[in-house]
Amino acid sequence: MSTPYYVSAEQIRQDKEDFVRRGIQQAKEVIVLEYRDGLVMVAENPRKTTFKISEIYDRIALAAAGRIAEYEALRVAGIREAEIKGFRYYREDVTAKWLTNLYSQHMAAVAQAWDAKPLEIELLVCEVGSDDSRPGNQIYHIAFDGIYLEEEKYAVIGGRAMALREMLEQEYTDDLTMAAAVQLATRCFQAVEADADERYDITPRTIEVACLEKSAERRKFRRLSVQEVAERLRTDDAT
Repeated sequence: MSTPYYVSAEQIRQDKEDFVRRGIQQAKEVIVLEYRDGLVMVAENPRKTTFKISEIYDRIALAAAGRIAEYEALRVAGIREAEIKGFRYYREDVTAKWLTNLYSQHMAAVAQAWDAKPLEIELLVCEVGSDDSRPGNQIYHIAFDGIYLEEEKYAVIGGRAMALREMLEQEYTDDLTMAAAVQLATRCFQAVEADADERYDITPRTIEVACLEKSAERRKFRRLSVQEVAERLRTDDAT
């Protein structure tokens, strides 16, 4: 009788991490920035009908990088679970932390299954606060294995996230206007694309922009049109 093939749990985990890292390295990035009136989300996305930034519930949005089919399934599941919880209990019970825990549990279960391919995605779950809310704006970064951490001021996911984060550490300032925040994210994308092997121009048609506005009514999410993005990139307002 032959000896069964053995692979340690540590080796399996390392192999999965390497597999996901190679996939994520090919993913275009998403930047989330806190600005004066809420949270703005900017993604490199030349597609016209496939979005990387989506509304989940009243004050909550989801940003994703990686395999479209995998994060689209989680987006739909998140909307369904949020609607059910809000209908059965109270709308205020649907929070970014609650949704992050749901996503974390699912992604961890897939990553820990020895016979399943881990999800090749990273997620940002964002919730905008109000002027008198505690806590205020919330940004949760979820890795492929379900481990999540709470970000402050800004967050980045995607293949070149580390380079973009280093730029934001140097250039980000508090109390940005939306125009200044969009311009900052665009400059960061332009900088990393300048060093890419297959570069393309960052224009209002190759980025996707959405925001969570704390001054809005019940539904805080708003997606900006190409014309609105172009207008904010033209403005000289940099404060």
